[in-house]
Amino acid sequence: MILSTTPTIEGRPIQDYKGVVTGETIIGANALKDFMAGLRDFFGGRSGAYERVLQEAKDTALHEMTERAKALGANAVVGIDLDYSTIGQANSMIMVTCSGTAVVL
Repeated sequence: MILSTTPTIEGRPIQDYKGVVTGETIIGANALKDFMAGLRDFFGGRSGAYERVLQEAKDTALHEMTERAKALGANAVVGIDLDYSTIGQANSMIMVTCSGTAVVL
């Protein structure tokens, strides 16, 4: 499955449009990660724990979208858009959504 943020794949003409596909995931960020991120905010540096959570959420959303595209008979998704949000009490959950157009190349 080819995934692209561009509307086309160079050298691969789109033969058929299957429709819009989406993927969503919501993942919690626990108190320990919040505490460690707070220390990094104070002392400076990157939060590896939060980066891993974001990567996991993005990968899950893209996988979900890919499976929906496969179910439609697509072999690529073009025009992918990723969106990140925090939700829940005290913004304790991270939501990642993605959407794109399932196509046959």
